[in-house]
Amino acid sequence: MFDRIRGAWDRSRAARRTEGETGRRTGRDPRSHNLFEAAAAYVAACVDDDQERIDEAAARVSPEALSFGVNELACRAVVALARERDAPPGDVARALLGLPAN
Repeated sequence: MFDRIRGAWDRSRAARRTEGETGRRTGRDPRSHNLFEAAAAYVAACVDDDQERIDEAAARVSPEALSFGVNELACRAVVALARERDAPPGDVARALLGLPAN
C-alpha cells in the first residue's frame, strides 16, 4: 500500500515540476491550473452536489490530471483516517465504501 502511495507521490512531484516548467516557458502562473486544487474543488463540489462547481473544477485540468488528483486525494484521506482510527488502510477503505470487512 505504501509503495503505491510513494509511487503516486513521485508521479505528483513530476507532474508539479512539469507544470512549473510549462508555466515559466509560457509566462503563465504555474499555480493557475494546479491539479490538486482542481481535485479538491471537484470532490468538495461532488459532496455538495453542486453541478456548476463540478463543471468548473473539471475544466481546470485535463480529465487524466483530474483523475490522478482525485486518486491522490483518496489515498491521502484513507491513510489519514487509518492513522486516526489505528486501523489498516484496507479496512478503512472498505468501511468507507460500505463493503463487508475481510
